Amino acid sequence: MKNILSTNKDPIKLLRFCKTLPTLPGIALKIIDLANDPDTDILTVCEYISLDPALSAKILKTANSPLFKTKRTATNIRQAVNILGTHSVIVIALSFSLSSSLIQNPGEYSKTFDNNKFWRHSITSALASRALGEKLGLKSFDDLFLAALLQEIGILAFNAIFPNEYGSIYSSTSSHEGLLLAERENLGIGHDELGYELLKQWHIPNHIAIACIASHNKSGLLQKKEPTLHACVAVSQYIASYMIDLQTTEKMTELIKEAQSWLQIDESFLVEVIDEMQEKLHAIEDLFDISIFKSVKASDIISEAKELLTMHSLVKVQELEQKSQRDGLTGAYNRAFLEEVIQREFNLSKQLGVPLTIAMLDLDHFKRINDTYGHTTGDTVLVSVVHTIHKLIRHNDLLCRYGGEEFTLIFPGMSLMETENAISRIKDAISSIPFTSEEGSVFNATASVGVAALENRSDSFSSPQDMLKAADQALYTAKRNGRNRIVQWNNTLNP
Repeated sequence: MKNILSTNKDPIKLLRFCKTLPTLPGIALKIIDLANDPDTDILTVCEYISLDPALSAKILKTANSPLFKTKRTATNIRQAVNILGTHSVIVIALSFSLSSSLIQNPGEYSKTFDNNKFWRHSITSALASRALGEKLGLKSFDDLFLAALLQEIGILAFNAIFPNEYGSIYSSTSSHEGLLLAERENLGIGHDELGYELLKQWHIPNHIAIACIASHNKSGLLQKKEPTLHACVAVSQYIASYMIDLQTTEKMTELIKEAQSWLQIDESFLVEVIDEMQEKLHAIEDLFDISIFKSVKASDIISEAKELLTMHSLVKVQELEQKSQRDGLTGAYNRAFLEEVIQREFNLSKQLGVPLTIAMLDLDHFKRINDTYGHTTGDTVLVSVVHTIHKLIRHNDLLCRYGGEEFTLIFPGMSLMETENAISRIKDAISSIPFTSEEGSVFNATASVGVAALENRSDSFSSPQDMLKAADQALYTAKRNGRNRIVQWNNTLNP
């Protein structure tokens, strides 16, 4: 792709003299002045808003909309300002005046650029940012809204400066990070930097302009222990990207990742945010005279988003549960899980009269392996043995690490006779594994196995602990009789 910088076109310099960007209306310029004046009083705000009938109507509608949970009704601008507050009215008025001007007068953009989609994305992002702030307990709802509304304004600036060249860059990637990278490679800067320059050129309040550029940069994020304006703005972009661009699982996965990274919030929190957005969606569409989802039902997209978030949350819970049940080294189930499962399987066997077989397996002379080849090699042996066993058992059989080099196998529904071949294959497979030490020495390991079975309700085992003791007794006999063998428990075996 052609590098525009090779033609000595500096985007920031060109921005200052760009004639294709839409000119801000006089009321917007005055509102920006009011926003930058700390001494602005309520009477001045009312006076200037009243000069624009369309803007006055918007402010009144906003004051009486579900966006602000108030029992009072505003019938004039003075009452609206009293309800919303001077700062909120200024920021809301600025949001309306900027967006309406830019939506209705898009300027000379590339033919491939969809201005309507851009603003549907921006307004959705603004709604999401406000909802995030409300759920996180932040107070500057309207600042959150305006910053998210303007965070991608640099894209409009690039389109205005390079209406022909930027179209191919913009359409070259579907990801936000990919677009920034392509812009920096071809234009020298990203739309975050150019947008910041444009906002400063328009004299947008400094904290809003800073939030817009900061929402594109995670540097220093880990030092922030509380949610920030720019972090909410950043996450809002990913919510809008899912809802407006492509409703895919990849987009949802990206949203969940970024929400955790920027704000440390999870899927259940995002569901609450989307609920908040849904509650206020129609009010926002009405205020901005725009249909965010066009012909697609908003309820369908929102329902799908919540369903995906819930599925992600369930999967995460299952993964955490699995992790808590597994041995960290080998991946076999741990002893705590064994005690839970063996009780359940023992009860089922007793109640239904189905067989249950358990086997205790111990690697022979494992201490010698550790002493001779080192603990790292010993760990490799344990992992390989577990991997080998998993390949030889059924999906409903369970392998648990009982402790050290000792493992327990549970065979639900299998009698002693039915498990003979399976256990024999496992023992032989272990002895045939070629292990290599860190120094290159090749060696083998063997295993001794003790087996106990519950084959009918009248069997003498009164508890699963009795079965474990019986299998352990058979294992001890196998080791005492020369190792590398299988011994089945019977009541003639001595402890």
